[in-house]
Amino acid sequence: MKGNQFSVKVYETSIEDEEVFMAFFDANYTLFKDHLISIQGELSSTIRAYLEAKPLCYMHNIKTPISRTRKELAEALESQHLETKAKQEMIEEELAKLSERLDNNLTVRDSMVRSGQEVRIEGDLLLLNRVNSGATIHTTGNLIITQVVEGDIRCYGSFMMISASPKANIIFNGLTVKNELLEDRLNRIELVNHRLVITPVLKKEINWA
Repeated sequence: MKGNQFSVKVYETSIEDEEVFMAFFDANYTLFKDHLISIQGELSSTIRAYLEAKPLCYMHNIKTPISRTRKELAEALESQHLETKAKQEMIEEELAKLSERLDNNLTVRDSMVRSGQEVRIEGDLLLLNRVNSGATIHTTGNLIITQVVEGDIRCYGSFMMISASPKANIIFNGLTVKNELLEDRLNRIELVNHRLVITPVLKKEINWA
């Protein structure tokens, strides 16, 4: 995938008086012709026609991200690094435990599951890569997915672990898992007294048994 990153100047405004709005941009067109105009609130056909005829580049009722400071970016990157490291350590510890069980029925897969693919596993599955939209995972045993999930998940084991997955369609032992109940970290999903129980997972809590 190829892409380009641009720094864009954004001017955010709202329209209380159409004539005042148009007079302002008539007087300051040279200043704002290279800006992206972000308009919040009502946008009439008159103003829309004016902006297109000028021409001025604009967007309507879209929240623009606010630039973070260098310190904030560094803190976010460090937090992401620590989370990734903790997740990797958790996986390595779990694999070490499983390697001691000669009779375990575990499949470890580190390749991406692409759209249109269907993966069926008899037993447990540890998936170290993402599941794209249009892909399907079906396991008869326990399931842990460490990356982004956007496809269909069917797990019939004792438990499954998955991160927040707004685009996924998750079925656990025939019951639909509501995405809004998943936190942005690994969540343990299991049946307790025939009811779904979802618990955010700490590193020390990981166990296949």
